Amino acid sequence: MKARQGKPAAKPEQDVTEQLGLKPGQSIELLKALHILTREGKINQDSRRKLKQVYHLYQFIAPILEELSADDHAVTLADHGAGKSYLGFILYDLYFKPLGRGHIYGIETRAPLVEASQKLAAELGFDRMGFLNMSVAESTHADFMPAQFDVVTALHACDTATDDAIAFGLEKKAKAMVLVPCCQAEVAACLRQTKALSLTRTPLAELWRHPIHTREMGSQLTNVLRCLYLEACGYQVTVTELVGWEHSMKNELIIARYTGQKKRSSVERLRAILEEFGLSGSALAHRFGQ
Repeated sequence: MKARQGKPAAKPEQDVTEQLGLKPGQSIELLKALHILTREGKINQDSRRKLKQVYHLYQFIAPILEELSADDHAVTLADHGAGKSYLGFILYDLYFKPLGRGHIYGIETRAPLVEASQKLAAELGFDRMGFLNMSVAESTHADFMPAQFDVVTALHACDTATDDAIAFGLEKKAKAMVLVPCCQAEVAACLRQTKALSLTRTPLAELWRHPIHTREMGSQLTNVLRCLYLEACGYQVTVTELVGWEHSMKNELIIARYTGQKKRSSVERLRAILEEFGLSGSALAHRFGQ
């Protein structure tokens, strides 16, 4: 009697593709170069969480890119606080490369990361990717940058870097901004300075009396102000979570699409919140156009 033959063993690349849920045609070599996979093609567990976040963000960005790429338009995208450029490389690999047009600019202050990204892009033939060693604020006024950008992204840009990315998007007349804010200390510091006065003035100050609540309230308030500011500047804003909280505590995703309809009510509420929290005399108020 012949022994029953089992199914042929899956190839390592096949196995990885299934486990990570890779998209058709995605470059395994790119994932190795980003250290999401080991040189042997096995899953690097430390990077798996990062990949999940980037994939989830891609699902939000892809429909925007498809819409803006209509009529053979070559989309320009600025990725601020790019780091190792996980997001930029995967966006290019999955969308810009097969499309055959468009350009991604990765902006990062750490020179070694910029140099590594430049080298990797050259090795992979990603010739419509550029990397700049400068701050977000510097890139806004760099004369060699395009006058307009279609999409601005900032994944985990710390503290005021997200605000700088918003300022960049406004200056460059971006049609869409996709932002995942990270550590935010500025508003919390302002709340601490006025805490004693606030406690005597309103019982709502109990919301930020304890240090941990001050930090959380500062973070929440910062993002609320950002959303109101974007609405005041003519953007339709959607706020949701990026991935499950088990993957990242910095999980708020802000998507802003330009409509040109500037909301006067958002200006008024922004001004009222700054006043209520004792922030109207801070540098923060100037950043939000007040």
